[in-house]
Amino acid sequence: MRIAIFGSGGVGGYFGGRLAQIGQDVTFIARGKHLETMRRSGLKVDSIAGSFTLDKVQVTDNPEDIGVVDVIICSVKAWQVAKAAKAMKPMIGEKTLVIPLQNGVEAPAQLAELLGDDKVLGGLCAIIAFRANPGHIKHIGANPLIRFGHINKRADARVNRLSEIFNRCHGVKSSIPADINVAMWQKFMLISAWSGVGAVTRAPIGILLQLDETRQMMIDALEEIYRLGLAHQINLPSNSVANTMTTLESFPKNSTTSMQRDIAEGLPSELDIQNDAVVRLANQVGLETPVNEFILHSLRPQELRARGALQF
Repeated sequence: MRIAIFGSGGVGGYFGGRLAQIGQDVTFIARGKHLETMRRSGLKVDSIAGSFTLDKVQVTDNPEDIGVVDVIICSVKAWQVAKAAKAMKPMIGEKTLVIPLQNGVEAPAQLAELLGDDKVLGGLCAIIAFRANPGHIKHIGANPLIRFGHINKRADARVNRLSEIFNRCHGVKSSIPADINVAMWQKFMLISAWSGVGAVTRAPIGILLQLDETRQMMIDALEEIYRLGLAHQINLPSNSVANTMTTLESFPKNSTTSMQRDIAEGLPSELDIQNDAVVRLANQVGLETPVNEFILHSLRPQELRARGALQF
């Protein structure tokens, strides 16, 4: 398969690197020093699942240089999805599939609006990874998994083939959920509650779960998102909150989320598509989400400052 990785940070760099490691035709889309370093010396991935180095990789900052591909893995930040969709068009052919791996549940619709429903899958991944330096990815937590499928749940041989390819990669587990919508909302529950509570408290997951007050805050935030999913006709299982807490317990105690780290560093974050999305989607169905509203309102000033819309 010809595969383009649109966004080559922690997520795209890791999964794209694993695909290239087994000989798939992978082209990374990167920019700045990351692009320059990958052109010059390839890609280095330090991973708890086994580190590796690719001495040479295909990388560019111009999608037109790549041409039509079979699959585009969209792993840019969530607020960059609309812009990325426009830039992807030279790579879209009749049979191209686009897989968004953003946190949140709104990216597939954003991509489909510009590229067409038939081109865009639902998707998610689980991994704690980041770009440590240009050309250098670090994977420090979670057993990497990737899940994808058609939003309308239809079968597709191309989807099955891609999942099989991912499962040939070392350090990757792939599956096709019976309902990708449910899987995406389960991820949305986990990442939004964890990111929000973590960003407000500036504490790692081990501390959040250790203290009674922050543990209860996490449970309350999860419960709100669970009820929100049901209100939006998502068939979330009744044990979703308990299962999410079990998953959070399994992470290294010093783990933090990308949104949490971005806010702590004064950078633009995914607040809009996590806790803000919870509140927006709740307003659509007349549901109250006081914990997520508190998180959103507490973090909004820092987010506006990071985006240059507020000075203090």
